[in-house]
Amino acid sequence: MNSTPSSTPHASPAATSQRALVLGGGGSTGNAWLIGVLAGLADARLDVTDADLVIGTSAGSTAAAQIAGATPAELYAAVLDAPLPQRTPPPGTGGPAPVRPVSDHLERTGKIIAASRDAADMRRRMGALALDLAAAYDNSERWRATVAARLTSDDWPRRRLLITAADARSGEAAVFDRTSGVDLVDAVAASCASGFAYRIGDSSYIDGGYRRNENADLAAGYGRVLVLSPFGGRTRMPLEWGMQLAAQVDELHAGGGSVETVFPGVDAEYMFGANAMDLSLRPAAAQAGYNQGKDLAGKLEEFWR
Repeated sequence: MNSTPSSTPHASPAATSQRALVLGGGGSTGNAWLIGVLAGLADARLDVTDADLVIGTSAGSTAAAQIAGATPAELYAAVLDAPLPQRTPPPGTGGPAPVRPVSDHLERTGKIIAASRDAADMRRRMGALALDLAAAYDNSERWRATVAARLTSDDWPRRRLLITAADARSGEAAVFDRTSGVDLVDAVAASCASGFAYRIGDSSYIDGGYRRNENADLAAGYGRVLVLSPFGGRTRMPLEWGMQLAAQVDELHAGGGSVETVFPGVDAEYMFGANAMDLSLRPAAAQAGYNQGKDLAGKLEEFWR
């Protein structure tokens, strides 16, 4: 856990008293880890899902929507109880080999990142690829059904929830909330669309992580911001683009916010990145997150309450 509290005399009392919970992207294992952390905190008598604002990106958008309709304990139990495929690690390795489609996707998108001039150019190029894939086979309807099966409620929560995505054509950021006129399941499906472009009406969207993996800067104006980042605050993008979590935290500090960040432990890092879509790792990721949550609850209690 990183802790760099700050305050400013220019922040209003109303702003400094409000709390934001940021749930970053991280694939299927990242979603499980996020749920585990939230459950561990709650079991240690610190329920951070009562935040005034929740921001969800990609896998974090799924977790953000899930906690709107179920308790962290219920979600954690569901991860541990779900039947999952088992994969045998190759001999002599410390963990399972990356799922091949994930490796292929990382290679394709890595070439786009390397060829892009800046973040906006990267998003447009990513969008163009995603639109081409959707033109060959539009998986939006099937993907919507898959996402809907993961959610615990079809309705936007009363508490403020922001779900991030990016417009596949323009590359501009899209932020959905209950006032956007978009169903919750569509907002989450768009935020998690890391391959093909997800269609909502006449528009198409790609993963919110192409804006920033955590999008913590959307919590500007909130006094206390707790960021859970399955990818450990790292980014695949050039640092000069300012997409890394450290840049987001600096922006929040500049606005007078206090920030706490939580990353997976070193012993759990192999579950993320190229292995982030390995369903067989979800229980272990959830358990790792749960243990972290319980261990960190005492340190976070004063910050949060």
